[in-house]
Amino acid sequence: MSATIPWDRVRRAGSKLTTPLLPDDYLTLINPLWTSRELRGRVEKVVPETEDAATLVIRPGWGWRYDHRAGQYVGIGIQVDGKFQWRSYSISSPPKRKGRTLTITVRAMPEGLLSSHLVNGLEPGTIVRLAAPEGDFVLPDPPPARMLFLVGGSGVTPVMSMLRTLDRRRTMPDVVVHYSSPTPDRMIFREELEALEQRHDGMTLHQLHTDTDGMLDLADLDSLCPDWRERETYACGPAPMLDAITEHFQAADLEEQLHLERFSLELGGDGGEGGTITFRNSNKSVDADGATTVLEAGEEAGVGMPYGCRMGICHTCTVTMVSGTVRDLRNGNEFNQPNEQIQTCVTAAVGDCTLDI
Repeated sequence: MSATIPWDRVRRAGSKLTTPLLPDDYLTLINPLWTSRELRGRVEKVVPETEDAATLVIRPGWGWRYDHRAGQYVGIGIQVDGKFQWRSYSISSPPKRKGRTLTITVRAMPEGLLSSHLVNGLEPGTIVRLAAPEGDFVLPDPPPARMLFLVGGSGVTPVMSMLRTLDRRRTMPDVVVHYSSPTPDRMIFREELEALEQRHDGMTLHQLHTDTDGMLDLADLDSLCPDWRERETYACGPAPMLDAITEHFQAADLEEQLHLERFSLELGGDGGEGGTITFRNSNKSVDADGATTVLEAGEEAGVGMPYGCRMGICHTCTVTMVSGTVRDLRNGNEFNQPNEQIQTCVTAAVGDCTLDI
């Protein structure tokens, strides 16, 4: 029996033989996942979890390394209405998962263009752009002997990667999971979490249905988990919930035991002093304050600035800073080396600086 020849791909490749393509272009004609220019993945399946949430099973292409840490997030870029939209989502699968795929679990938000498209409009076979896993909200190795997870809504996704990892290793320690969700039906992974609790004597699952039970009163931790002060605590969920948890742990002088993951990008903590930003190749300059990103300043000056996610994920906005200093608005780190590569969407000027664009 002879193998089927993919004639459509042969014709497409043949039509390009007279054009000045790079070797990478020819590889992409054969398989869209073969490219050295960017990380790509193919959506294998979209698995509904609840009415408004789904898990995307993604097969990464060339260059992907399956060594992320449980709890990290990945950047994903998808073309919507002719433009690439970038967001970051926690990886819900454990590292080095068999089958050479990874999963992200997404809840469609009313105001979220990309999240709604991922949950309701994405077809299997779609090629997506990927950014390498990042994040410090991770499962320690070895894990603490006693852990407390405080999660709300889709904040369960990075925690699920941690729990699946512990389950796969058969090393589940003394774990308490408190999961808040409006209703049982909106609890992502509810049945799997209940099965994990049944499988592991050391795991305890508390479910709180906020539509009927109200929000978690942190004063109730003493009864829900009497030894919470002795546990390493991992919290992920809506911002008001995380703010309340942070205040509660600060009052108990236990900040060092609390680990948080916030899904929204927060800029503008310690901004730069501002200054004049000169765009050398464009012969333009603009005065910017310390809260305005270099990207926004360039756009205000009429410079054709490259950008993608505008969140510091995809690195599309990276340009060369010829001289000067900029500060990362996410963490306060400063960059001041001549001809250094900077991300314009998350940095602000600290004095005058010159960019090669």
